[in-house]
Amino acid sequence: LQQNYPNPFNPQTRISYTLPERAAVRLVVYDLTGSEIMVLVDGWRSAGSHHVIWDGRDAVGREMPSGAYLYQLRTNAGTSKQAVTRRMLFLR
Repeated sequence: LQQNYPNPFNPQTRISYTLPERAAVRLVVYDLTGSEIMVLVDGWRSAGSHHVIWDGRDAVGREMPSGAYLYQLRTNAGTSKQAVTRRMLFLR
């Protein structure tokens, strides 16, 4: 999981990640209290590089306020499970 770019961002940011093998992937944006804001990826992805754009909105389309957010990539490939979390800053 790479650092989002740009960071800080407005109006959108790109989140990139690389998978060494095909895996079940879940990429989620959280606020600093741990509340889930938006699920960006939820499903199987092939090995290789991937990216997704987050536009600063929650799951129902509301614009989120300025502030720090966390994004977490969880992968599950066979018996291997991983979770990586990074921080980003959204400025309105």
